[in-house]
Amino acid sequence: MISKQIIERIFSAANILRWNDHIRPFDFFEIDKQAHKMIIAYIIAKFDEEENKKINWTQLIEGAIFEFFHRTMLTDLKPEVYHEIMSKKKKELNKWVLENLREDIEKLGADFTKRFEQYLFDDEYSKYEKRILAASHEFSTRWEFGIIYPLNQVLYGIDTTKETVDSCISKYQDFVGVKKLIMNKKYYGFLDLCGQLRFQQRWAQLFRQPKTTVLGHMFIVAIFVYLFSMEMGICEKRTYNNFFSALFHDLPEILTKDIISPVKFSVEGLEDIIKEYEKRQVENRILPLLPPSWHFEMKYFVEHEFANRFVENGEIKFLNDTDIPVKYNKDEFNAADGKLVEMCDKLSAYIEASLALRYGIHSEMLNKSKMRLYESFSDLKIANLSFKYMFDYFTAE
Repeated sequence: MISKQIIERIFSAANILRWNDHIRPFDFFEIDKQAHKMIIAYIIAKFDEEENKKINWTQLIEGAIFEFFHRTMLTDLKPEVYHEIMSKKKKELNKWVLENLREDIEKLGADFTKRFEQYLFDDEYSKYEKRILAASHEFSTRWEFGIIYPLNQVLYGIDTTKETVDSCISKYQDFVGVKKLIMNKKYYGFLDLCGQLRFQQRWAQLFRQPKTTVLGHMFIVAIFVYLFSMEMGICEKRTYNNFFSALFHDLPEILTKDIISPVKFSVEGLEDIIKEYEKRQVENRILPLLPPSWHFEMKYFVEHEFANRFVENGEIKFLNDTDIPVKYNKDEFNAADGKLVEMCDKLSAYIEASLALRYGIHSEMLNKSKMRLYESFSDLKIANLSFKYMFDYFTAE
């Protein structure tokens, strides 16, 4: 069961500012950093797999979620201060984080809590996956710094910061993926395009708080999807597909921008035209930035992202049912719960509208959107999972 406190903690990262002691062309938020970090981790881990390295994808995904929760507890610490504290008081700090999160984490299950604790206190647990996430963290930081550096060259100490940022990347050049991202402009272009999704605010025609971006939204949906997948007890490959389908589900918006639902459904057939355009843009502008061996998987994630599906004899098959039959719950079928991704996408939108209204933003469109989302999705069930309690957390907002 996902508590209201956990939900609010997830969304609180959309208010945590980064680089707020520097001149910034726009605000950098922690949720976007964590989303970008996970996309980069996917890239590095995929290249590692091609080198026959064994990646525990479940531990990589959970590690990203654990580190995200950890970071929300330690807001706005400068990196050098954070590393200094962690080098001397890591155990004590981790204990404080765990104790303050324990009540809500335990509602996600005893096994999840145990793994969270193990991740924090056992240096050997997920050791390789931790390094992938650390490398991804540094790459995401360098991408941000590359944007603010030109505006801050007059500031004292900025070149020292630049040296530190660059040197942190060099520690991870034993990863093939890190080398490829540094040397190959094409692969870095994919990382860069994904990062640009933090420029796009959701509900762009409305004033809202927190101002979630498309990039941050994708990560929020991915967290929800993973937690529900864990509750469903599904196989590892299906869980992997669910998480990354959610993480990349709005990827085409790099090229189309956020087309709001009232526009999509205003004219019969318009949604199909938009989907076809997105498909062409993915084929022509996104897939060429990735190795050919990844193309099938990326298309599997972003095309028909809200459809339940599986793979048989190399072909994608679609299921009309809300639930995926038990017989397809095996790694060999490469199944993905698109309906679950859709539910979490709409739940996230509902919470976004609710939080904006809580902050005192009076908007007829927000009220109507919230009501429509509640009426359309709150009573739906997937694999005997009920989502109504999460919608009801925010009915009074």
